[in-house]
Amino acid sequence: MSGYWNGRKVLLTGATRGIGRAMAEQLMAEGATVLGVARNFAALDEMTRRLGPRFDGLEADLGDPEIPRGVVNWVADMHPDCSVLINNAAVMSYPLLTDGGNHDVGIEEEVQINLIAPVQIATALLPRLAAQRDSRIVNVTSGLAVAPKTDAPVYCATKAAMRSFTRSLRYQAEDARMAIGICEALLPAVNTTLSRGRAERKMPAPEAAAAILRGAAAGTPEIWIGKTRLLRRVMRLSPALGHVIMRRIEA
Repeated sequence: MSGYWNGRKVLLTGATRGIGRAMAEQLMAEGATVLGVARNFAALDEMTRRLGPRFDGLEADLGDPEIPRGVVNWVADMHPDCSVLINNAAVMSYPLLTDGGNHDVGIEEEVQINLIAPVQIATALLPRLAAQRDSRIVNVTSGLAVAPKTDAPVYCATKAAMRSFTRSLRYQAEDARMAIGICEALLPAVNTTLSRGRAERKMPAPEAAAAILRGAAAGTPEIWIGKTRLLRRVMRLSPALGHVIMRRIEA
């Protein structure tokens, strides 16, 4: 990996599990200070004790609408030299919306964590990040943002919205001549607790994390990872075929 991360402060949401945990460890190995946001205090405490002073954890439940502003204030007060935001935190549920049940609470939480919170954090921190040298905003989405599957409709919708938001934010930053790279990392199925499917069909979390960090260091606008590169080619040739493939995919 390049020397881009050495000496940087990186705000990373969803820092204690899966891809986020792998990214935190890899970032620190590259010389970065990680500002890890997660809602599991015990996991944050364990990582703080194990990783040392270059890991600063903040217990924060992004499902609470008041929390994103608190995260932004914490960065402004305690880490004003932060130069990278990685919006990684996400949840995935599997509601059967045709069953006539009340899914309001689950839908609200999923939209809040996957879409509203990262949009708010990115928007509020944009001027501060843009004032730093060679800064980045990295929004982690999914191949499901390009073509959704049947059993995770809210997750797919939030990731599609984040994909659109990331592109529009990039346009606005370019028009404002802000010196900041705004990146989208599109993930395949990764071997974490987030998704269903058999582990052997999924990309290992450390491999996915490394791909995100390589692309972000290079300032790549769209970081297509693993099998999403094949999906990209299929969608160019035949969007209808791509949607058929993704409709029943195990992810």
